Amino acid sequence: MTIMRGKKVLNNVYWHSSLTIAQTDDVQQQIAAAETLANLQAGIDYNVVKYDSKSQELSLLWYPGFFIDAFPALEKSYRIDLDDKRVVKRSYQASFNPPILHRKELFLSQDDPHIAQFKELTATAEQLGLFENPIRIGFKQAWENLIAEKGFQLVDHQFVPIGNLETNVELPDYDSLVGMAISRHLTALSRSNLSAPMQCLARHGFLDGALSVFDYGCGKGDDIRNLTANAIPVSGWDPHYAADQPKQAADIVNLGFVINVIENYQERLDAILGAYHLTQQVLVVSAMLLNQNAFKGQSFNDGVITQRNTFQKYFTQTELKEFVSDTLETEAIPVAPGIFFIFKDTDAEQRFLLNRQRSHRNVLRLSQSFSNPAVPKLSRNEKKYLGVKHLIDPLWQQTLGLGRLPEKTEIANLIELTQSLGSTSKALHFMLAQFDEDLLEQARQHRIDDLLTYFALQTFSKRRTYKHLETALQKDIKAFFGDYKNATATAQAVLFQIGKADLIATACLQASEQGLGYLDEEQALYLHSYVVEQLPTVLRIYIGCATVLYGDIEQTDLIKIHSQSGKLSLMRYDDFQNLPLPRLLERVKVNLREQTFDLYQYGDEYEPTYLYLKSRYINEEFPNYAEQLSFDEQLQAIRLFDLSGYGPRPVIFRETLANARWEVYGFELIRSQCIPNLDNLCGRTLTYRQLIECGETQQSTGLVNCPKQPESYTALYDLATHILDPVIDYYGMIQLTYGFCSHELGKYIKKRVAPKLDQHAAHELNAKNNLICPRLGAAIDFIVEDENMREVADWVANNTPFDRLYFYGDNRPIHVSYGPEQKGEYIDLVMTETGGQVPRKTRIGSLIALN
Repeated sequence: MTIMRGKKVLNNVYWHSSLTIAQTDDVQQQIAAAETLANLQAGIDYNVVKYDSKSQELSLLWYPGFFIDAFPALEKSYRIDLDDKRVVKRSYQASFNPPILHRKELFLSQDDPHIAQFKELTATAEQLGLFENPIRIGFKQAWENLIAEKGFQLVDHQFVPIGNLETNVELPDYDSLVGMAISRHLTALSRSNLSAPMQCLARHGFLDGALSVFDYGCGKGDDIRNLTANAIPVSGWDPHYAADQPKQAADIVNLGFVINVIENYQERLDAILGAYHLTQQVLVVSAMLLNQNAFKGQSFNDGVITQRNTFQKYFTQTELKEFVSDTLETEAIPVAPGIFFIFKDTDAEQRFLLNRQRSHRNVLRLSQSFSNPAVPKLSRNEKKYLGVKHLIDPLWQQTLGLGRLPEKTEIANLIELTQSLGSTSKALHFMLAQFDEDLLEQARQHRIDDLLTYFALQTFSKRRTYKHLETALQKDIKAFFGDYKNATATAQAVLFQIGKADLIATACLQASEQGLGYLDEEQALYLHSYVVEQLPTVLRIYIGCATVLYGDIEQTDLIKIHSQSGKLSLMRYDDFQNLPLPRLLERVKVNLREQTFDLYQYGDEYEPTYLYLKSRYINEEFPNYAEQLSFDEQLQAIRLFDLSGYGPRPVIFRETLANARWEVYGFELIRSQCIPNLDNLCGRTLTYRQLIECGETQQSTGLVNCPKQPESYTALYDLATHILDPVIDYYGMIQLTYGFCSHELGKYIKKRVAPKLDQHAAHELNAKNNLICPRLGAAIDFIVEDENMREVADWVANNTPFDRLYFYGDNRPIHVSYGPEQKGEYIDLVMTETGGQVPRKTRIGSLIALN
């Protein structure tokens, strides 16, 4: 078995590129092949190797601050599959939360001059308790927050107590940043208790308490109670449950899943017209969509009578849009499957459409700068800035949000600002002198991308004339495009590009390299909906075209861009964020070329599939990413499943996992705590009963020799899979002579046993509740008929990860164990002249060399 130098994590070994020369020849050849395939050079393009000892995959990583920074951040990675000749590149340069390195001394040769410094840093981190939860510390945000929680800050390669730092630097609050970046609804509202139309309103900022709500067809009033509890002015009417309540006008009127239960077409028209008459700003109309359940029931008019004797009319998305738009003679805007907004207030409609394309995360990304410690003495300019910081900082945030300098009418604290700095132009000039103007240029480009996306998607609706546009939008057009004609022409030019498969494929590759999705072997890009606004403009428009037909993607978790076929898939999962294996609940496949979509829903009749390797589809800024990545790496490391394609069916996955003594616990894979049936397979060939009832003493006494500890069954399973199954595969069936030994059975075995050492007791406890054998693991004695047991022992030593192996003679059973230490001790028991046996260790390394 090859011994590699470096830091070992599961099946992977990490080392600095300077240590490659110390690895075996075959490993060096693989690294050289990977360099050639990816066109990389050690020390220039990468400086750390991540080597998978179980496959032909490896990664070459670039940590530019490896020797400079205490815990350097990853800037670029190249994942290389030598079998498929495939290279996947990822850049972390724009990431809030890149991976970081710890214990750098393990990556280097022990004679490296940095070793002492790195060891001292690691020892201090251990003393502070920073390595207690290894899953939490692998990424920059959690690591820096953890250091701050301990009351320290890093200065060069030293941990310095925060209380001793003479600086006014404010530490970045990463948790609040991420919360802002991914926030999509009001936190005061319990989204899970609101109906889907109300959730859409909340997501888009309509339920902030400033607008009144009327629920037309409120049913039992669940939404009314929830909105009232959140101090939102609301009332409602229902022909059955609230017929005595008045129908009254409101800013927002909700006609939620009403028209689909009205069997009379004219009454259906009256309902939607009546609701629209009460609307002052926006009407929300929702109805049931056509799905696999739509054909269950007796046909009646244009719908069906259900088993509960209720009427249901199932619409297609296009049919519902046309019905609403034609009836109200105004455009219905899809915001979700079966849910539409219809605006009476045209300014509100324009603000809504524009805000849907606004990239708030990019503004946040630009506005967040991590300052260096302040110099002890402030300059005159710095003192002046500190005096007006409360005015300049908000002005800078506004400037980044606009992507341009604000005009006088747009500045909130204009009077105070001009009083402090003399004039608006002086204030703006002073502000620009305090910040990096490159950030403003990036903000400008982000804003242009937002506007191009907005104008491109407006092609599908009636475009308003320039004089009817909002004042702020007119200013944007003038600043970024010169005039309205140029703005719309530029947007249309980008819109026409979405029909070019090669451009879409290039944009998908670019997005994947920035960590914005997973590019599969068919060049389809999978991404989470929360990163859409960070995508290249052509992909934002590509996805935006689907929203014109389908509605908002806010409730969608994963998006799949089929780069070659003009299609888009939208997938919704069960608690995507908080489950390591979320179940697929709904899939929508949108055909942009034919302007149609198919809806697939999963449940009782269609078993929801698991999403395996979820960390592929999110990035390090997504909640629970570190935990998800750890889970996925562990799942791959146990090597039970082929996770290519869609992976195993859920029932097969659960059965296989349980048989292998694993279970899912939160974001962890832990060993099973259940007691299996003795006749279940223990590995591929033997049963638990065979490993438990094989000893001569057990058979003669008839004792029930069952383990009491779940960990003992797991140890027997690992012994079978790692040692016995390979032996049986090579030699055929073996004869077991002595297996598991319980505390009770051990009382009957008096000679030539050492229960504290031999591992036959596995993880069992004695009468004092202490481990019988502290070595843990499990052991078995066996013989192979018609085989020289020396040859068998040598084969086991050379081909399995055994712990301890005892050889007694050419024709006698051997004793072999598998345990956590995996010591690889091969011991001959040599007969003495007096008839006793003396242990003599055999060196495995020399044995391998001899063979």
